Amino acid sequence: MMSLFDKYKGLEAQRELILKAGRDPFGVCLEKIVSPTRAIIEGRQTILAGSNNYLGLTLDEGGVKAAQQAVADFGTGTTGSRLANGTYDLHRDLEAALADFLGYKTAMVFSTGYTANLGALSGLANADDMIFIDSDCHASIYDGCKLSGASTIRFRHNSAEDLAKRLRRADAGCGKLVVVEGMYSMFGDIAPLDELAAAAHEGGAMLMVDEAHSFGVFGDTGRGVAEAQGVMDQVDFYTGTFSKSLASIGGFCASNHEMFDLIRVASRPYMFTASPAPSSIAGARSALRAIRERKDLRDSLWKNARRLHAALAEQGHDLCADPSPVVAVRLPDRAMAVLFWNALLEAGVYANLAIPPGTPNSASLIRLSVSAAHTFDEIDAIADAFKAAQAHLASMPELAEATAAL
Repeated sequence: MMSLFDKYKGLEAQRELILKAGRDPFGVCLEKIVSPTRAIIEGRQTILAGSNNYLGLTLDEGGVKAAQQAVADFGTGTTGSRLANGTYDLHRDLEAALADFLGYKTAMVFSTGYTANLGALSGLANADDMIFIDSDCHASIYDGCKLSGASTIRFRHNSAEDLAKRLRRADAGCGKLVVVEGMYSMFGDIAPLDELAAAAHEGGAMLMVDEAHSFGVFGDTGRGVAEAQGVMDQVDFYTGTFSKSLASIGGFCASNHEMFDLIRVASRPYMFTASPAPSSIAGARSALRAIRERKDLRDSLWKNARRLHAALAEQGHDLCADPSPVVAVRLPDRAMAVLFWNALLEAGVYANLAIPPGTPNSASLIRLSVSAAHTFDEIDAIADAFKAAQAHLASMPELAEATAAL
């Protein structure tokens, strides 16, 4: 008899081989948070270089106090969806603040960034529509397309030319939506939103941009890649998350379209999920205020990102993109990536291991996310750890041979 778990046998075998190389990269425990850039891992203080805490606001005094006050005033959770008992003043205030910050008419808050994409896409499109997505889009976008029931067409990564070609072939009588990201989370590369927006609208499609990793980071005021490229007014739907620069949990979608608010009664992930906890909403609201008022956070982040990118490039590493808050280092294969990740943790640096099948083009990566809270000494220590790991593995080729089956 076939078991539901039979499909996981290959995954189980791969996990066992990874464990033979050292630790479980998907089970690392942060035993204590010391600062936005340091934690206790395996009993040792470790530099966090894979947390997506881009602006370093997770322990910001204003955010912590706001979250604590929200718990005192509203409790630990809402226990209901937004259509039931889950709409508080906090939620409405944050939606208004997000819309105002972005310069859009309205914004909807979701329980996570994942459900923001899931809910927006499944609410906007149905089986009569077509969705065109960049091939490197996040899993939440792929899943939102599936839930919508729309025909989904992938186009070549960051190629406005390929998008335009596919739009020309599309059924002229159906609704069309193009979905891209501002900064892509694996490689840290930036979308040419100006070109993509032009191609989308010329092809009769609306445009959705997921700025999850670029919100608060790009643009003169932190409104993302769309602001940096001067196309905020060409984005029909703008999605983002609270779990990166906003240092909380939740997500949102904003728009200028008059009928967008009807998504509240058409999106199942919005209608049937408990609304975000008061502490999460208050923390995000405080972080949004910091983004508006503290340009120094972005300045510090970019100084750190350029410093780390330059140091790793000087060491000869294969970097996936130009300097950005995500610095991805390409390794020759999965085995070397696993070994390199273990060596970094031994050296006191926590990074993200990204290996197939969860990466674009089956790339094997060490992914770093830079924070405004990193000091130059910490940035240099991360670079030194890479140099040490590289030297260690070069002196022990038998390690790579032992894990070649990965």
